[in-house]
Amino acid sequence: MEGLKDSLGQLEAPVCPNCHVGMRWFRSELVQDDAQPLIAHLFICPNCKSAQRRHSEVTPVRMPPEKLLSPRLRVVG
Repeated sequence: MEGLKDSLGQLEAPVCPNCHVGMRWFRSELVQDDAQPLIAHLFICPNCKSAQRRHSEVTPVRMPPEKLLSPRLRVVG
């Protein structure tokens, strides 16, 4: 989730080719989850409702299995 927020912060909103105003962010989604993840950001013009898509790459974070959260409750038998 943090990678998604960080990738949006580094991205500049496009300018609508029809209205020449700054477009607003609408949503972001993970479109490629390979060695180099790719996130697509969708921007929409507040005037004419046209949309543009921008892409950004994210550096993957790899966690070793022993560092992942484990259940805190134990079943005692």
